Amino acid sequence: MKKCRVCRYEISEDALFCPNCGTPDPAKDKWDGWGLEYKTKTTFLGLPLIHVSFKYRPNRTPVVAKGLISIGQFGVGIINISQFGIGVVSISQFTIAFYALAQFALAYSLIAQIGVYVSKGYGQFVWKLADLLNLM
Repeated sequence: MKKCRVCRYEISEDALFCPNCGTPDPAKDKWDGWGLEYKTKTTFLGLPLIHVSFKYRPNRTPVVAKGLISIGQFGVGIINISQFGIGVVSISQFTIAFYALAQFALAYSLIAQIGVYVSKGYGQFVWKLADLLNLM
């Protein structure tokens, strides 16, 4: 048995929430949010080689995956695999990238269901940026 880090109520070490105050993971000395996060110790230009993040902070803001290879709900990286992402090469639902494979994309070159491209674009509803600018 341990004490809750917030209200000091005695709880099981395996408790997911304190039955007294509702604190998540009350047996932990420090708690930094829900979900999974992994970063490699290997870095390049200050960024981890791989950053995987499916995590939310205690204030419920998402932790963005930032790395050479970023994987998560939100991601920024050279190679990005995410739901919402920015990258050189990006596989996402919504993305801004140089090369993109996405449902919705803005990219130099892309394969998307809906997208705007500069050079090449393939998909259901894709438009060349220059053609859209000429319409204005």
